[in-house]
Amino acid sequence: MSAVPADARPRLARGVKLAEDRVRGGWNVLAPERVLKANATTVEILKLCDGERTFHEIVDELAARFSADPVRIETDAGALLADLRAKRMVEL
Repeated sequence: MSAVPADARPRLARGVKLAEDRVRGGWNVLAPERVLKANATTVEILKLCDGERTFHEIVDELAARFSADPVRIETDAGALLADLRAKRMVEL
């Protein structure tokens, strides 16, 4: 079971954004006084965190897009979002 409720509607916190790093390649999560390098998995999850989709819908979308096990996606995405929430970078 995930640390994120299925009906939560995750979104980036105010002042936080996902930005492509055109100089070095890849993506970064930018927050006041913080920059986190985002891997491909994190990018795909955060692109869907728009405050409209529920966590359950995000898991289903990722499972369909990547033909992956929804339980594993729920576990991994839930852990990522819980960690970013603890850092005040994601709101549920």
